[in-house]
Amino acid sequence: MLVGKELLEKSKLLSKKSEDEIARGCGYVSQRGRVLRKSFYRALIEAKGYKLSSSGNGRPGNRSSRGRQAEFKTKVHGNGNLLIGHAYTKKLGLEPGQEYKIILKRDSKTIFLTQIN
Repeated sequence: MLVGKELLEKSKLLSKKSEDEIARGCGYVSQRGRVLRKSFYRALIEAKGYKLSSSGNGRPGNRSSRGRQAEFKTKVHGNGNLLIGHAYTKKLGLEPGQEYKIILKRDSKTIFLTQIN
């Protein structure tokens, strides 16, 4: 991942490309191939001479940042499935293999989960 003057020069060379392509070209890509936008933008800001707060400073390799945050919203997928992600099951302390009864309240469009013992 480029930083400082090298980052500014490379991003200027790639300026006609999309933001994601610029970030990729400067090395801001995770091991899984996802563009690390926050780290890229923070590095650009710092390369321009601005100092950012030290809490979760987003520097490459810094693990103090919490990463993606749960938004507490979801949508029904095209196949009709409704996904509740790992962040939510972890927050509730739900464990793999636990069984739950699904209770639907049609009038309020509310879904409740009740653990089956």
